[in-house]
Amino acid sequence: MKFKIKKNILDNILTTMQPFLDKKDDSNITSHIYMSLKDTKLLFVATDYEIYLSKQIDIDAKGEDGEATINGKNFLNIIKRLNENDISIETIDSKIKIKQNRSNFMLPMYDSSDFPILMFENLPEALNINPVYLVNALQKITPSIDTNNPKYTLNGALIDIKSSKINFVSTDTKRLSIIKMENISNEEKQIIIPKKAIEQITKLFLDDVQIYSDESNLTIVTDDTKFNTKLISGDYASYERIIPDQFKHRIKLNKAMLIESIKLITILNYEIKIEFNQDEIIFNSIDENNKSQTKLDIKLDIDDSFYIALNSRYILDFLTISSSSDIEICFNESNLPFMLEDEKLKTIIMPIIID
Repeated sequence: MKFKIKKNILDNILTTMQPFLDKKDDSNITSHIYMSLKDTKLLFVATDYEIYLSKQIDIDAKGEDGEATINGKNFLNIIKRLNENDISIETIDSKIKIKQNRSNFMLPMYDSSDFPILMFENLPEALNINPVYLVNALQKITPSIDTNNPKYTLNGALIDIKSSKINFVSTDTKRLSIIKMENISNEEKQIIIPKKAIEQITKLFLDDVQIYSDESNLTIVTDDTKFNTKLISGDYASYERIIPDQFKHRIKLNKAMLIESIKLITILNYEIKIEFNQDEIIFNSIDENNKSQTKLDIKLDIDDSFYIALNSRYILDFLTISSSSDIEICFNESNLPFMLEDEKLKTIIMPIIID
């Protein structure tokens, strides 16, 4: 194999491939990036067996067809240190040569026939979900995904396809986030996508994609990119019973004002108490030694005072990803679960119980 490629194009592709590499053991072939050239079609593939990415590009001039593997981390480190001139790539026996001007690098290859290539044949029926909505929904519920829960299904996000609606759900047991959309024509099923895969989906894709899913895999395809992730198997938590049927009060507040007040009092402690009165909202840190407090003068349509106590990170996560200028806080009584809501996203938060 032999070809020339522009430095910025190669740099971008290798950077995108890094999260898909096996970084635990350089002796594994999955620590390598696979490359193949046929005519002017150059293919790059990276996988750690859990997530998979391939990207195909056209190069300016025909080189020598062939295939190779190269350590993905070392490859990127070399490319980043080169200047903006074109780079030559060539296989010589069991090594791969990287050349630019008078600089040369030789790296070992593995047997490219051992590299796990997905053929993307016989894909299941495509999901009828707007890709822009899919990416936006996954971005918004990602903060509530757990990271190391023994109930492994909670380490991903649920796409719960029902007869008339689709629920995008995540929970870390301290909070639960949900976004709903109408189901047009998809058959009922549940899909649990690992958090690692979601982080890449939301970076790589926006529109003009086809989405496929069976019981084990989720596949996203564009003209030049193919992505695959293994799904988490098992039964997701019975999330709908956690959502209160109704709330006594709904208070609409300006998002920017709320963020400013919460960030001010969390300088000393991230656990906070927010007290709602008829003519003011009082923010306090929950710390006997280091006290912080701020107030907002605002008229509220409530008869009795009440409070919510919580980990401030949960409410700041919601406020940061909300696209609305105003949000609603929905509650029944102090020390009970409450809900944050904007136009699309709902997050139910378990309170910190205090006297």
